[in-house]
Amino acid sequence: MGLTSNNIVITAVVTAVLLFAVTIWLWPRLAGRGLTAVLGRIGMLLATQLTVFAAFGLFANQSFGFYGSWADLFGTEDEMGVVVNHDTPGNRVRVTETRQMNVDGGSAPKVAGRIEKVKIQGPVSRIASPAYIYLPPEYFKPEYAKRKFPAALVLTGYPGTTEALINGLKYPQNAHKLVKNGRMQPTILVMMRPTVAPPRDTECVDVPDGPQTETFFTKDLPKAVSEHYRVGREARNWGVVGNSTGGYCALKMAMRHPEAFSAAVGLSPSYRAPIDATTGDLFGGSKQLERENNLMWRLNHKPAPPVSLLVSSSERGEKNYADTMRFVNKVKALNQRGEPTRISSMILETGGHNFNTWRREVPAALEWLGGRLSDR
Repeated sequence: MGLTSNNIVITAVVTAVLLFAVTIWLWPRLAGRGLTAVLGRIGMLLATQLTVFAAFGLFANQSFGFYGSWADLFGTEDEMGVVVNHDTPGNRVRVTETRQMNVDGGSAPKVAGRIEKVKIQGPVSRIASPAYIYLPPEYFKPEYAKRKFPAALVLTGYPGTTEALINGLKYPQNAHKLVKNGRMQPTILVMMRPTVAPPRDTECVDVPDGPQTETFFTKDLPKAVSEHYRVGREARNWGVVGNSTGGYCALKMAMRHPEAFSAAVGLSPSYRAPIDATTGDLFGGSKQLERENNLMWRLNHKPAPPVSLLVSSSERGEKNYADTMRFVNKVKALNQRGEPTRISSMILETGGHNFNTWRREVPAALEWLGGRLSDR
């Protein structure tokens, strides 16, 4: 059973409940002062506490996406994700698994859509990374057979798990509901973590002599997906949304590559890349490269790109609130001077840097993004 599967969580909860009941039932028999009774009580208490701890830990991990697999949890993951691509053009997306949508009529793609697990190859970046692709019901309907769809790249935070975008933040389910209610156009979602060279946090940077993450997301991925699925190839057809690190990546990639993405959403984003033990030296000692990946610096020193941006924060509970308001005000000032960058914001009264907050923001973020993408 996978670390993030429902079966492992259910098994842990049932085991904890059963051990608790057995402990209550056997306690009178273990009430003596002998060594056997004392060891029995210690063993039952330890076993019960361990299973309760495991159940809570597994549930929290499934909800918040700390670890994606057992190998990830125990630090034995060794798939670096950076490879030399030898595939021929047109074969850069390989479907490895399909799954039903967890909505009414989930077994019928024309009713619920479908989620495909894929491996995306990047010939320019030489990166290969897994993803989940959500295809809306309209994709399978005959009347849409010749239509191309807009697409949104959906990114987790760091380290994050792609499954958390489906099970925790429920991006496909929210998109399905919004389209059904006429609040969003049918859109293909490409769901990934920004960690394409695990365990390193590259902050979606083209690292000198390292992983070319920005190139993978802005050049390789849109081309590969557009070749495999009925997705438009222009920037107006593509948006990007993410939370935390993924939010920084979303804003940065749209600002640096308006030829790839026309709209971006940062949920609780940062506005510059950190340098710490998880990132290593992202810029090869280049202060200029570091500045160019600082979004505040870009607003002051680079031409404003023709993109639409949405940022979110909370007045109480989010550390990025002050930076977010500075970012919004800078873009508003540029816009008043006739610059083409557009800014929107979603500010909650209270909310933390967590899934509970982002779940409150995802539906509005998807609706906003869908309204700014084109299927032409």
